[in-house]
Amino acid sequence: MPENDSTFERLLEESVRIHGHLCPGQVLGVKMSMLGLKKIGIDEPKGKDRKSLIVFVEMDRCATDAVQSVTGCSLGHRTMKFMDYGKMAATFLNLKSRKAIRVVAREDAREKAKKYFPEIEDKYAAQLEAYKTMSDEDLFEIMDVRVPIKPEDMPGRPLKRIKCEGCGEYVQDMRDIYKDGKVLCKPCAYGGYYTIEDKSFSK
Repeated sequence: MPENDSTFERLLEESVRIHGHLCPGQVLGVKMSMLGLKKIGIDEPKGKDRKSLIVFVEMDRCATDAVQSVTGCSLGHRTMKFMDYGKMAATFLNLKSRKAIRVVAREDAREKAKKYFPEIEDKYAAQLEAYKTMSDEDLFEIMDVRVPIKPEDMPGRPLKRIKCEGCGEYVQDMRDIYKDGKVLCKPCAYGGYYTIEDKSFSK
């Protein structure tokens, strides 16, 4: 992926349009994506390389929208995986070469940002402007990683679809659980994030 100021500005504008506002997270997400794609040899993530890329994001924050905007990866296409770690980090995987790079935002970049624009009192405004000009080395740590992908986690049609013996709802992508002699969905097996208070429709 070409790395220059005009490419960065174009990608940032597109990301801001999708996300709705400009913030430090957008700048980090765009730069993080450009770096990750470059390191794994993906030149056209929305073109010829679109079927060769999976991205794992570790935060549900502004930067994730930027990663989606730049890479074209999404949950719906099963090319973006959300790992709820609460970290400003993402891993970029080239499915053809199996090369994977994890990019992590450096914590000390926040402090360095103040030195770039000391005249800006608002720290978020200072970070926003500083992150645009700071080098990748100052913004990120990168590491070579290995990411195994199960067949049921790959893009494409579901490998399996089965009815839960507890609630009667269908489970796909092999997320069913075999427990106490029954095939169950995860909420029936372990409890879910919701509690049913009223059913408006019958099964």
